[in-house]
Order: sequence, then structure tokens, then C-alpha cells
Amino acid sequence: QARIVESGGDLVQPGGSLRLTCTLSGSRLNTYEKMGWYRQAPGKLRELVATITRGGIANYANSVKGRFTISRDNANNIMYLVMNNLKQEDTAAYYCNTDPGGVFVWGQGTQVTVSS
Repeated sequence: QARIVESGGDLVQPGGSLRLTCTLSGSRLNTYEKMGWYRQAPGKLRELVATITRGGIANYANSVKGRFTISRDNANNIMYLVMNNLKQEDTAAYYCNTDPGGVFVWGQGTQVTVSS
């Protein structure tokens, strides 16, 4: 059964950087045309922040454009999200899945907290 695990979240100061990792097991990442990183802050709906196609075409939510970079390593079934110049409003649990989401059972996510 396919399973995704997110990792790399941490507590960072405003302006800091993190790299999140999404690891897929039980399936091949290359099977899925479009993958995405999502986030959900307390009391808010889950939002899609970045997507990437099998061929590497990326798109970003306006709130993260210019600060976040999504990439995928199809050969190793891994997807990344590099986050720079983090802001307090980036605080959330981050998840990966397909876009549209839900092909995989949602993982536990990885918590990113931006605070001074």
C-alpha cells in the first residue's frame, strides 16, 4: 500500500529557512502527474501552496511565491519543499499529496513553526 511521510519541520525564527521532505513508499512517484505541498494552520482550511508536474513545472500560491521552491526526485520517490525567508504566517502543519489531493491517505504532516 502506498504511503507518504513528511519530515523536516522545525521551529525557526522569522527570516529563517527549512527544507521539507516527502517520501513515498509502496508506489512510484513518477506514476503521478502532479504532486503538491499543502499546509493547514490551526482553525484554517488546508491550502495548496505549491505543485509540481512529473516534468518539473512548478506553480506556487501567491503567498509563498519567490520564497518557496518545490522539487521532485522521481528516481528516489522523494519530493522537497525549500522554504526561505519564513514568516510567522507560514506556521502550519505541512503535508504532501497528489494534486488534486487525496490519492494517498493523508500523512501526519510535519510541523513548521515560525516564531521569534
